[in-house]
Amino acid sequence: MNWTHFPWIFGTAALCWGLASFLSGKWLIRLAFAGTIAIAAFIAGLWLSLDRPPMRTLGETRLWFGLLLPASGLLIHRFVPWKWPLVVSTGMALLFLGITLAKPETHDRTLMPALQSPWFVPHVVIYMMAYAFLCHTAVTSICYTWISRNNPVKAERALPMVEASLWVGFGLLTLGLLCGAVWAKEAWGHYWTWDPKETWAFLTWGCYLLYFHMQPVWRKKPRSALLFLALASVTVFLCWFAVNAMPSAAQSVHTYTG
Repeated sequence: MNWTHFPWIFGTAALCWGLASFLSGKWLIRLAFAGTIAIAAFIAGLWLSLDRPPMRTLGETRLWFGLLLPASGLLIHRFVPWKWPLVVSTGMALLFLGITLAKPETHDRTLMPALQSPWFVPHVVIYMMAYAFLCHTAVTSICYTWISRNNPVKAERALPMVEASLWVGFGLLTLGLLCGAVWAKEAWGHYWTWDPKETWAFLTWGCYLLYFHMQPVWRKKPRSALLFLALASVTVFLCWFAVNAMPSAAQSVHTYTG
């Protein structure tokens, strides 16, 4: 399995997820699951083909995001049997996989020494899972910020559901941050060096931590809480994508693909 097969895999997933958006009940779950399995199979095949975890480039991490978004959507659907969160998650997965289809960012098989660590895979997977749940939090917050503009009661009712996804995402974000610190100690001799990527990871974590510290405020202003969570997602994408484009990235030990 290699990148030449990806258009077919993308088409299969798009067909399954597209059909699922028009259906409900068991067929919604079956088709959403089938599309997710297709992406998982491609990642597994690419891993074997490259002889390394496909996590080195932004294109490869977008693959994992495209897998974990619908996977988290299926998990959320298991406990909150609404159709739209699952449809939104598969739609967003297609967006990121479409970007990867246009720009796969293929590289050679080798991994630099810092990435040849048992912490590499769990660190990246945990972070991608965290981002997937935080993405659900952001999308739900945006939807209910709009829906509740004339009815604050709807925001109050939606907040517990949004926070359930937030708790999972924040817990995974914390675990990913700890894994990264242990990995940094093994690779570079220090748990934390305030590298640009580390700094933005801490800012992202701190932004969501601030939300929990302001719980008394949010209970009185649920719509403001939803708006805060919608805006907090900006830090996720700044940490994931934008840091590599900043001038400080030239000195970052987390820049692997230049």
